[in-house]
Amino acid sequence: MKKVLLALCAAVLTFIGCTKQGCDNNNCCSLDNRHPAYAYNATIYELNTRQLTEEGTFAAAEELLPELRENGIDIIWVMPCQPIGVLTRKGTLGSYYSIIDYCQINPEFGTRADFEHFLARAHELGFKVILDWVANHTAPDSEWTKNEGWHYRDSLGNLMVQYDWTDISKLNYDNQDMRAAMLEAMHWWMDTIGIDGFRCDVAGEVPTDFWNWAMADLRKTHPDMFTLAEDEDKAQELTEQAFDMYYGWTLHHLMNEVAQGKKEVDDLWQYFQKTDTTLRKDAIRMNFTSNHDENSWNGTEFERMGDAAYMMAAFTYFVPGMPLIYTGQLSGNHHRLQFFEKDLIDREENAPEYGMYQRLNAFRKANPALYSNEKGAPMIRLESDDDHIFAAIRTFAVQDCCCPDCKCKECNCKKDQCCKKENTCSKKDQCCKKEDACCKKSEVMALMNMSNEERTFSITMPCQSLCGEWTDINGSAITVTVPTTTFTLPAWQYLLLTR
Repeated sequence: MKKVLLALCAAVLTFIGCTKQGCDNNNCCSLDNRHPAYAYNATIYELNTRQLTEEGTFAAAEELLPELRENGIDIIWVMPCQPIGVLTRKGTLGSYYSIIDYCQINPEFGTRADFEHFLARAHELGFKVILDWVANHTAPDSEWTKNEGWHYRDSLGNLMVQYDWTDISKLNYDNQDMRAAMLEAMHWWMDTIGIDGFRCDVAGEVPTDFWNWAMADLRKTHPDMFTLAEDEDKAQELTEQAFDMYYGWTLHHLMNEVAQGKKEVDDLWQYFQKTDTTLRKDAIRMNFTSNHDENSWNGTEFERMGDAAYMMAAFTYFVPGMPLIYTGQLSGNHHRLQFFEKDLIDREENAPEYGMYQRLNAFRKANPALYSNEKGAPMIRLESDDDHIFAAIRTFAVQDCCCPDCKCKECNCKKDQCCKKENTCSKKDQCCKKEDACCKKSEVMALMNMSNEERTFSITMPCQSLCGEWTDINGSAITVTVPTTTFTLPAWQYLLLTR
């Protein structure tokens, strides 16, 4: 056991201060962003315009933007807002993903002017807005179906559907004219309307070479655009050039199964071990307890996760990646939203979910260890004497943070010093002032009872440096000791600790 603890301590110390890098190392302050700078501590919100408000319009949604911003949302993903096909339409209002015209606004949601006003207000409040882009198919009554070779057809010349999506017709990416028209439409939304990027529907069904070409062209004039691929199977190739983020479907399904007692904590760690070796280190995983597909077809997070829903929400903030909040999750929505009909979300007065997500969003922003991927800290498993406890720490030292305002190269600080903004060197313990928050030491610990029973358990801390006083997400002080500290957590409860 002693050898195991020594090995773990060595691994932890690698990330909390035993490296030789200091502020005289160019890597400290000149690391290029693989993704837009705003993405690293962001939370993304999926906007279902139809169901958010009684009116179901952009004008009505605009009135709620300050509430979303106050909660800590940064990126708004707008579900498709173009006109919906009538031919073979499903339900009364149809699917957002059956599009007639890529460069028009669905009158159900308002006018182009309404969307532009919504977008301007969102930008004024500090949001980035990305649009759900359906590049795999169109509605069967789209004008594009009149262009020869733009869609797949069977031997009789009939438009071809895909899976059970009987309200769509699949596009043919062997046709270069169609590809050019698709890119032109994407440019219209970015260049003329002014959105900030795309969430790309069933991205893995579209050839990756199209995405690489299209996104590279768009980034020539929009270098800070943000892109999300609805895919995981092809995440390695999709995130190599075209996409910033992919769907964490496997993790989501594991979370459901843990909550249902079908999987265990160790299954989660096996998943993380696998993804650490098979996926790109800089590919952001989107973590979620719900989205439009899960809610409508598989049930709310409360149906799938029961009493574990809130703990799993906190889990999506702690593990590497970016957390997603779906329409209704802030307001206490507890019912499946119909996909092809008007079905207003539940809006509970003083819903506890709003405060919970607000605290989680603030906690993520205040702790650089929780930032996404290469800007965040590694996640290291802590030893527990109870297999039902998820115990981990994310930590790195001052010198491992990337501080964009630090002038290290000009300062040329010594290894026992760090560089302040005014290009002077000072001792490291003087550098972590409020104005240098990007460089502050950040350590976050998660202890989560992933069972339906109260658990009393001990956590073994491998290093003296990890012990001392920590503060939980609600502001309470908790002391962690060597070699073990004992905790008691009710069923499906958690502690998020920082110092």
